[in-house]
Amino acid sequence: MELLISLSVGIVVGSGVYLILQRELLRVIMGSLLLGYGINMALFLSGGIKTGGPPILGEEGPAGAVTDPLPQALILTAIVIGLGVFALLLALGYRTFQETGTTDLSELAGVEHE
Repeated sequence: MELLISLSVGIVVGSGVYLILQRELLRVIMGSLLLGYGINMALFLSGGIKTGGPPILGEEGPAGAVTDPLPQALILTAIVIGLGVFALLLALGYRTFQETGTTDLSELAGVEHE
């Protein structure tokens, strides 16, 4: 199962990097979103994939395998922050299009292309 998720992380991160390297503003925004999701998947994988009891220790200690809740809490926080950043980037991209009439990053930077 870890191998499948590792391959998925590679595909999602690779797709995100590919989109970030494009010239269209919306593709760069979507690439940053995909890159964030890939990092979240890698963080999930770092916690290990195992089935276990709840992360509550009783007086007698853990009876069996206990699942670590820290990666799950970090991922939940990262998802909320990532969606906020995504909404901000979409608003900035829309406002940039309204002001300039283009979403081509080379035109926005003033670089002439062939």
